[in-house]
Amino acid sequence: MKLLIPLLKSFSMVTIISTLVLGGLMTQAQDDTATSVTAAKKKDNWEYFRGNALSQGVAQSNLPEKPELLWEFEVKEGAFEVTPAIVDGVVYVGDLDGALFALNLKDGKQIWKSTIESGFVSSPAFRDGRIYLGDYDGVFYCFQAKDGKLLWQYETGAEVNSSANFYKGNVLVGSQDATLYCLAAKDGSLVWKHEIADQIRCSPTVVGDHTFVAGCDAKLHIIDLLKGEKVNEVTLDGPTGSTPAVLGDNVYFGTEGASVFSINFKEAKVDWQYTNEATTLPYRSSVAIYDGIVIIGGQNRFVQAFQTSDGKEIWQKQIRGRVEASPVIVGKRVFVAGSNGRITAFEYKTGNQVWEYEAGGGFSGSPAVSQQRLVIASNDGKVYCFGKK
Repeated sequence: MKLLIPLLKSFSMVTIISTLVLGGLMTQAQDDTATSVTAAKKKDNWEYFRGNALSQGVAQSNLPEKPELLWEFEVKEGAFEVTPAIVDGVVYVGDLDGALFALNLKDGKQIWKSTIESGFVSSPAFRDGRIYLGDYDGVFYCFQAKDGKLLWQYETGAEVNSSANFYKGNVLVGSQDATLYCLAAKDGSLVWKHEIADQIRCSPTVVGDHTFVAGCDAKLHIIDLLKGEKVNEVTLDGPTGSTPAVLGDNVYFGTEGASVFSINFKEAKVDWQYTNEATTLPYRSSVAIYDGIVIIGGQNRFVQAFQTSDGKEIWQKQIRGRVEASPVIVGKRVFVAGSNGRITAFEYKTGNQVWEYEAGGGFSGSPAVSQQRLVIASNDGKVYCFGKK
């Protein structure tokens, strides 16, 4: 294993101008984002794929020391590959057979169900009483959260794995047609679109008037949200579908090149790059980041924690399955779900294992946490809820 810390290179005039523009806007932007995150804390909802607009994968509520299974919800046919959204005591989750469910967080009972002809492959996102998510035929949907009524849909050119994020009155979503779409949230009309050279599988992360997209074209794209135009880009060591997480002035994510990156988005430069020389297997989960620690799981069945400041590895632990689901930090623990159907909790600072549950079916979707309950959906068609009995 090695840590690569690149030397600062001279910038072109275009890059310098872009950096100044981006840097000048970020102070107010981060203030605005901090306000929205504070509001989310008060609600204790899990409205985004990674919990908040910064994609940090951190829960606002804690869990009991030994979480217990409170309820299960099972579909007879179908499977789940997505992360649920949890808003005001309601769980929203879509399956591969095209059913979108609203479940009561308290007891798992179905509130409503809506169906489409395709299957849902993106995690639902919530905003202003509406649920947004995409399918494998390339259609992006908006449903009314209270009753599951379809309000509008927008057709892209390929599968929509990307979960939505939001900017003012607009909704952002990526497609495997290599395009980031900005749509009016009220009616799904196109505001602008931004094309890159290859698929977009990650969810766009929003900071102020900018969004970050880590693409299958092996680049981190920094895009202006007002016009949909490129501000800057950073070349990576391989393609990625991981959603960038933001902490301070940096974004963090893994790649198919078995690397973890920390990129300063103000200067559009790599601060550090960790490359796992022990394996060529990729990182496909998104990171969880908190308190100076970034945590990620790999296809090599390891969970690793790094210092955000310099990329130094703090700990690594092997689990029994591949880690495709993204880790979630809850209090002093990080919860990780594996392809073998096990959910494991580690102390996030030390890596000591403190809890485990064997569900049976594997996990591609990540945990969501709200109101002191953890909800996760499995590849064999079950939704699990853990908490205190």
